[in-house]
Amino acid sequence: MTRHEQIAPDGRLRHLLDLEGLPRAALERLLDRAQALHADAYGGTALRARLAGKAVCNLFFEPSTRTRSSFRLAATRLGADVLDFDASTSSTKKGETDADTLRTLEAMGVHAFVVRHAVDGAVAALSAVAAPGTVLVNAGDGRHAHPTQGLLDMLSIRQAKGADFARLKVAIVGDVKHSRVARSDLHALRTLGAGEIRVCAPAALMPGASELDGCRAIDGLDEALHGADVVMTLRLQRERMEEGLVPSIEEYRRDYGITAARLRGAAPDAVVMHPGPMNRGIEIDADVADGPQSLVLRQVANGVAVRMAVLEELLA
Repeated sequence: MTRHEQIAPDGRLRHLLDLEGLPRAALERLLDRAQALHADAYGGTALRARLAGKAVCNLFFEPSTRTRSSFRLAATRLGADVLDFDASTSSTKKGETDADTLRTLEAMGVHAFVVRHAVDGAVAALSAVAAPGTVLVNAGDGRHAHPTQGLLDMLSIRQAKGADFARLKVAIVGDVKHSRVARSDLHALRTLGAGEIRVCAPAALMPGASELDGCRAIDGLDEALHGADVVMTLRLQRERMEEGLVPSIEEYRRDYGITAARLRGAAPDAVVMHPGPMNRGIEIDADVADGPQSLVLRQVANGVAVRMAVLEELLA
C-alpha cells in the first residue's frame, strides 16, 4: 500500500501508517480534534456512543507500556470493545503468519488493528491484505515510523509554544538513526513548517543525508542546544553499545546527556521532551526530566487524546 492510499478521496484517513506525505490539513485536523478531546481523555462516559459496537484489537508483536495502555484507554473512552493480543502467547509461536492472525481476528468481527511490530513496513504490509473496511494504525514498526507518537509530540509542542511552528528552533538529540519516533517527528515538523530543525547525534547514530533534508546536522550538543525552543531527546538503545556504535555509557552521557547546566544554553523558556522509556542519568538527568521545563508527562497524557482522535476519524 503506498503512502497516498492512507487518505481517502474525501480527505479522511483510511489507515494511519506514516506521517510522511500526510497532508498538513489532515495532520492539523487530528491535532485540533485531539485538543478538543483533551478533557474526555482523562475520564468520563460522554463519548461512549462514538464507537459503540466497534472492536479494536491491540495487535502487539513487541512489548509496550505507554502506547498499548493509551490506545486501550482511547478506545474505551470512545466505547469500543478492546481486544489485547499478546504475541508471546498466541498461535504466532506455532508458526501462524501475521496475515493469518489478522484474518482470523477479522473473522471474529474486529474492525480496527493497532499494530506494533519489529519489522519495518510490517503494518503497511498488513494493510495491503486487510479486508475492505478494516483499518490499521501503526503503533511503531521497526525503525520506520511511530505516527501517533509524532502527533502527540506535535500536540505537546503546540500547547506549550503555540501553533506557529515557523518561529521555533527544535533540537532532536540522540540515536536518531535507529529511532522510529525521530523519523515521525521529523516528518511532522517539516509538514508543520518548523523554522529550524537541528539533529544532533554521534556520527554512528546519525541518519543518512537523505533523511536530513531540511535539517541542520550537528555533532556538538552545546551548539545544537544554543537558543533552542524545543529539545527532544531520545532513548539510548543500549544494544547499540554491543554493536560498537557507542563507546561507553559514560562517554555518551558526557557528550550527549541533557543536564540542567547544558539546558541553560537553550532558550530561557525552552521545553524538554522524551518519548520514554527514559534512561535517567544517561540521555537525560532526573532534575531535567522532572523539572519545570519538562513536557514528558504531558506527552504521555496527550497520547490518549491523540489516539482517540485517530480512532474516531478512522472508525466513527
